[in-house]
Amino acid sequence: MEGDRGFPLRIDAETAIILREAYHKIEALYRADHYGLYDYVRVVAGKIARVDTFYVGFLQGTTRVRYPYGYDDGHYIDPDTHIFGPKGQTAWLLKNRQTYRFAYDNGAALHAGVPIGDVGRWSQDAVTVPIFRPSKDGPDQLFGMLSMQSYEPRSYDDNTVRAFEWLCGVVERVLTREGEDRDALRRLPAGDSGPNLLTSDHVMEYLTHRIASLREIAAEALDEPDVSVGVHGHLSRLIEATEHIQTELIEMMMNTDEAPEQRFGTLTKAQQGVAVLLVDGFDNDQLAAELGISLNTVKTHLSAILRKYGMANRAQVADDVRKYLAR
Repeated sequence: MEGDRGFPLRIDAETAIILREAYHKIEALYRADHYGLYDYVRVVAGKIARVDTFYVGFLQGTTRVRYPYGYDDGHYIDPDTHIFGPKGQTAWLLKNRQTYRFAYDNGAALHAGVPIGDVGRWSQDAVTVPIFRPSKDGPDQLFGMLSMQSYEPRSYDDNTVRAFEWLCGVVERVLTREGEDRDALRRLPAGDSGPNLLTSDHVMEYLTHRIASLREIAAEALDEPDVSVGVHGHLSRLIEATEHIQTELIEMMMNTDEAPEQRFGTLTKAQQGVAVLLVDGFDNDQLAAELGISLNTVKTHLSAILRKYGMANRAQVADDVRKYLAR
């Protein structure tokens, strides 16, 4: 990003004042509160330009994007997970590794992806900024994105784009620093081993949607004409609490153990066929019969699998593949 290379950020004075205040508030208030961080960044972006739709997305695995936070037309969007395709914004960001602007392709990549918010309306302008984290080997890893969109065309000029990129850079540093802090703790003798690694997100998905239903009940009660002032306040707090929980749950999914998926992905198609059957306890003769291959070929595949997994025996591989299949 332009401001990250040591050059002054080319924005107007009013925008600079807004961003400076935002920086100090983020430093003081939102480093441990991701929901609050995303919500505040949305509000700050809205001070600079029109923001009808806003979301935060994180890549996980090879094809998924998790959305822990989103707003559309003044309403909170339930967190969700989607598989991204080859033509949407996510694929565009992975290919180009730079900010996406509606004007680049008249919104083709934006509209090719999964719609956010009101599926009956198409955004007429958008800015989506990739966020990266350092990689030990090779270029920095793209791991997420922040997007603001408008239902009005030509809402975002260069001043707005630069300001939004700067804000996203602050978010990037907050999230990257947390990861670096966790890694530092893990390096200590008998140190922090980090959060419990999950092998399935089914429970999280269930909780996220059940909490969404509770929020809807509270919102309906809030709209009743005879709600007292006291009850109105309690219901408002309940709605806000459920929004927090939904955001936190979808982010907890980011702590699931991706290693089984990554290890399985290193196998060839033939090796994957063998690995899946190991879960069912097949011995070498059964593997050969099931796959229609020789015993020598089975042994060759098993040797390659153990080497790629870095494990001592087939039982360990089977347990690891089971975790991947149960995700």
